[in-house]
Amino acid sequence: MLRRLLLDLVYGVVVIVAAPFWMRKARGDWRERFGHPASDAPSGLRPANGRRHLMIHAVSVGEVNLTVPLVRRLTGEGSAWRLTLSVGTDTGIARARTLFGDHESIDVVRYPLDASWAVRRFLDRVKPDAVVLVELEVWPNFLDACAKRGIPVGVVNGRLSERSFRGYRRLRPLLRRYFSRLAFAAVQDEAYRERFAAMGVPEDQLVVAGSMKWDSADLGAPRELSERLASEMGIDRSRPLVVGGSTAPGEHELLVGAIEGTNAQLLCAPRRPEWFDEAAKKLGNQTVRRSRPGEGDVSSGRFVLDTIGELRAAYALADVVVVGRSFGDLAGSDPMEPAALGKPVLIGPAYADFRESVEALRDAGGLRVVTHGALAGELQRLLGDDASRAAMGEASTRCVREKAGATERHAELIERYLVSGGLSNA
Repeated sequence: MLRRLLLDLVYGVVVIVAAPFWMRKARGDWRERFGHPASDAPSGLRPANGRRHLMIHAVSVGEVNLTVPLVRRLTGEGSAWRLTLSVGTDTGIARARTLFGDHESIDVVRYPLDASWAVRRFLDRVKPDAVVLVELEVWPNFLDACAKRGIPVGVVNGRLSERSFRGYRRLRPLLRRYFSRLAFAAVQDEAYRERFAAMGVPEDQLVVAGSMKWDSADLGAPRELSERLASEMGIDRSRPLVVGGSTAPGEHELLVGAIEGTNAQLLCAPRRPEWFDEAAKKLGNQTVRRSRPGEGDVSSGRFVLDTIGELRAAYALADVVVVGRSFGDLAGSDPMEPAALGKPVLIGPAYADFRESVEALRDAGGLRVVTHGALAGELQRLLGDDASRAAMGEASTRCVREKAGATERHAELIERYLVSGGLSNA
């Protein structure tokens, strides 16, 4: 009780101190953030027909996309589960509702703030029999409440980057008890296994199961969506196109400079909505924005994808993809999606959060790591060399195929540990 009160007090102080920041950002679904059901959601989600109720928590868009093959596997014929997918961000929950809103065995809900009363209200409403956290989302009050109710909690596709581990390690005396309560942690590789173990997960509850992202990287090109995107934005299919995916401030002007003097078009898809305006400004006055049809000049060859859920369609149009958030201090973005589409991929030197996938694709020959100074030369060489682009694209898709299979291993672990009680949550 005292611990919960102290945590609630700490959270309250943080909210007050951070108010000038979060009040500037548009936020939705405040009732759901406080644990209440949405106005269009059922108040009770207890499954029927003897199936157990599994809650999967995915933080944002990337994690939601990652769950697609797993959800498909867990809700197949003869499934023992009914699912609730909880999501934390506005963009993530919009994506989840697009993907799963009409699925008869899945409910999509907003994950609550970690205040004890919000968590209690949320669990009273959702009533899961077991919980799976995608990658890692350790919130103390939530894990305490699950332990009190006898709800086992596991981690799938577990990852703990070097940067995150440094922060977690400073709080290890406080966090160890929560990590030690995990029913199991299925992690992506040996480095992550060592970090989870250092945080307190018992060795016999740790499994290296690979990355489900290789399975969620769809090898089929979204031809119809891509053609519509090109037509509606005015992208000239007779000219080469460079797509900067998940870009960050500072990278838009870098990409503009990198294609200077070429006939290439440039489309940037900023990682966050608050970066859309800055990206359009850096690309030039005549930039075409996806959300503003009729504005800009298509002959400028400059485009900003300021919508959610269309990046894959843009990647499918690209001749070369440059993966963003990798030329500054943001530790990179995921290169798997363009790789699965057979695109040659360039990425900056800051990719620590996606080291395993970057290095696998690099070693396979489908991706090249470049510095700020080398980007323009490497990009222009690729644009002028059809054979090199084709070879890199083939190497990318081959690597994705060879790495696939982790989703099935994760599903088997969920069924073994959470259905059959293979491990204890005590």
